[in-house]
Amino acid sequence: MGRPNVPQKRGAAILLACLGLVAAACQTSSPSASHGGAASSNGSPPTPVTATAKLVITPANGAAQVKPGSKIMVRAANASLIEVTVRGGGSVLHSQPAAGAGIWRSSGPLQVATRYTVHATAVDPSGKTVTAITTFRTLKPTRTVRATIFEGEGQTYGVGMPIILSFDVPVVNKAAVERALEIRTSKPVVGAWYWDGDSTLYFRPRNYWPAHTTVRFVGRLNGVETAPGVYGDHTLTQTFQIGRSLIAVASTVSHNVQIFRDGRRFATWPISSGKPGDDTPNGTYLTIEKHNPVEMKGPGYDLMVPWSVRFTWSGDYLHDAYWSVGQQGFTNVSHGCVNLSPAHAQTYYMMSVPGDPVTITDSPRGGVWDNGWTVWFLTWKRYVRGSALHRALRVGPNGSMPVDPASLPSGAKRSPLGAPAPGNASPA
Repeated sequence: MGRPNVPQKRGAAILLACLGLVAAACQTSSPSASHGGAASSNGSPPTPVTATAKLVITPANGAAQVKPGSKIMVRAANASLIEVTVRGGGSVLHSQPAAGAGIWRSSGPLQVATRYTVHATAVDPSGKTVTAITTFRTLKPTRTVRATIFEGEGQTYGVGMPIILSFDVPVVNKAAVERALEIRTSKPVVGAWYWDGDSTLYFRPRNYWPAHTTVRFVGRLNGVETAPGVYGDHTLTQTFQIGRSLIAVASTVSHNVQIFRDGRRFATWPISSGKPGDDTPNGTYLTIEKHNPVEMKGPGYDLMVPWSVRFTWSGDYLHDAYWSVGQQGFTNVSHGCVNLSPAHAQTYYMMSVPGDPVTITDSPRGGVWDNGWTVWFLTWKRYVRGSALHRALRVGPNGSMPVDPASLPSGAKRSPLGAPAPGNASPA
C-alpha cells in the first residue's frame, strides 16, 4: 500500500525543481532587464524601448462654437514643447515655452466669431521633431456690448480728468472687464477703477494727474463675457493728453476764488456765489464744457452770458457777470453760479479745458454725487473700494499692474495742488 506514494514524492520533487528553474531564470534575466531589455541569443546589445511622442491641442481640430473664455492648451507627451504659434483675428502669437515644458496655455479671452489655427512643435528625447496643427472657431454671440470712451483722440484735458467708459448693456462681470483694461502713461501714477452703477466706469489717479502726461488706454474687450451670454466684440483704444495744471478754489464766505496755474498761485479774484436758498454746493468738481455765450434762463431772467465754463450738470458755471461786479467780493447774489468780472471770466475761459478742478468751499449746501464729474468727492480709501477687483493700479510707460491698496505708502499730497481736501462735498 505504500508504493503508490513514491511517484507522488517524485512528482513533487520535479515541480519544486521546475519552480527553482523559473526563479533562477528570473534572477539571471535581471541584469539584462536593467540594461533596457533581454540579451539576444547571439550576445548583441539590447534594443532600447522609446515611448511615442505625442501632441494634443485643445480645443480639438474642427471644433465650432468654442466659448471665448476657453483656453488654448497644448500638451506634449514624452516630448518637450519648443514653439506654439496661434493665428486668428488678424494677429499672430508666437510663444516659446520654457525649456523642457510639457504644457502651454493661452492667456486672456479669445475673440468672438473668429477662426483660429494653432501650430505646435515639440522635440522628443532622441531629438526627433513632432508637430501638430488644429483649427477651430469661436462662437458668434447673439448679444454684444459696446463700450465707448469719453476722451477724444489727441485731445487735452485737465489734471482732474478721469478716464470715463460707458457700456450700452449693463455689466455683471465687472472684474472680467477690469482685467481686460490697460493704461499706459508717460509719467507714473497710482490710481484705480471705480464703478458708478453697472454702465459707467471711471479711472482716476490717487492724486491729480501730473501735468503734461500722455495717457494711452487699451480695452481688450473682444471675447469678454460682460454678462451672461453678452460678449464684447471689439478692442477700444484712445490716446489723449493731460495739459497744464489749472485749479480753482472758491470760498462762498470769503467771496473770492484762488486760481493756481502750474503749481503756483496765479490770481485771487473777487466773486459772488449763490445767494441763500440758491447756495453754490460744496465739492471738488471738474470743468465740463465752455461756451461764449451761454443762454441762461430762470425765474425773471433770460440772458446770453459771455465766457461761461460749466462744472455741474444742473447748470452751475464760472462766468462773466457784468451785472454783479459791484457785489463781487462782498456778498452772494447769484442763482448758484460763480460770478466773475468780464476780464477775469475771459482770462479763466481762455485757459480752461475739460477736467480742470473747481473746488467750492464753506457753503451750507453739500454737493450731490453725479451732478457733474464728481469722482473727487470721494476719499482715496473710499474710491478704491469701488473697484470690482478691490485693487489699485500702478501705471507707467510699461502698462498697469494691480497692487494691494494696503501695500501703498500714504501718498497724500497737499491740497489743493495735489488733490482736494477729504470730505470736500460735505456741508460746512
